[in-house]
Amino acid sequence: MVLFQIHETDNMMNRRLFLKRTCGGVLLLAASPSLISCDQQQRAVRFGVVTDLHYSRREPYGTRYFPQTMEKLKEAIKVFNNSNLDFVIELGDLKDQDNVPQREQTITYLDEIEKEFQTFRGPVYHVLGNHDMDSISKEDFLQHTSNHGDADKKTYYSFTCNKVKFIVLDANHNPDGTPYDKGNFDWTKAFIPKDQIQWLQEELKDKNKPILIFIHQLLDSFSDISKALCVGNADEVVPLLEENGNILAVFQGHHHSGHYSFRNNIHYWTMRGMIEGELPGNNSFAVVEIGVNNNIRIDGFFNCEDKELNRTV
Repeated sequence: MVLFQIHETDNMMNRRLFLKRTCGGVLLLAASPSLISCDQQQRAVRFGVVTDLHYSRREPYGTRYFPQTMEKLKEAIKVFNNSNLDFVIELGDLKDQDNVPQREQTITYLDEIEKEFQTFRGPVYHVLGNHDMDSISKEDFLQHTSNHGDADKKTYYSFTCNKVKFIVLDANHNPDGTPYDKGNFDWTKAFIPKDQIQWLQEELKDKNKPILIFIHQLLDSFSDISKALCVGNADEVVPLLEENGNILAVFQGHHHSGHYSFRNNIHYWTMRGMIEGELPGNNSFAVVEIGVNNNIRIDGFFNCEDKELNRTV
């Protein structure tokens, strides 16, 4: 028998993390994560997700505690490595920069947080966020990070896991289609260029699988969210998703407070940013399960709330 002790000074979020780790321990440790493959037929797809880490060693600014996201990510990876996950993905803004940005220092921050991210014992994937190009180029980011398999060194891509298709989009482009580069952009103007939309149309011709979309900036510009947070040409993209008929959800970052909307049987879930709030007690990460009925369960930790995203048809 293993005894566990919770100190009275622990805050509510730490209690919740403790309970999830201990009460679910038998299930979490039932199989080694290193033995899980997306090529194997499994009962459900399970993955870990984080967003908006903004890691650097700069001084705190408001509610953003930049250096602390290293410890927050370590806590998340511990949970992920004991949760029988098929993969882990981050939804953008993995790193940040100093008050006076310098390319080499920014790359150092990226290397440090990427090293920790890669300690997950399984496939990992990245979504590009605007801050990932704040003082470096997309090529810099790609050369200092790694995606699993054929997705490596790509800013947008798709992969299939347990008969569920995942599509990663890159909206970090200016209105003229040029990519964000070394801070030379307006973060309120994010666009998906024509060639990527054409690629997406081809990907969406696959109507035999349920699909989940990952993107940094928000696509649900039809909702009550500020348009400054949304993809500028979302009205071109959303109809393509709705026409497909098999899109389960769109997972987004960027808006640190989180958001949710729903239209035409597609859930738009914006995850709360990991950067927000000081340790101890503040963090945000989740374990997501897509069941065989295509219902989605988000098991949130700390500031990330649990949520059920169910199909209505």
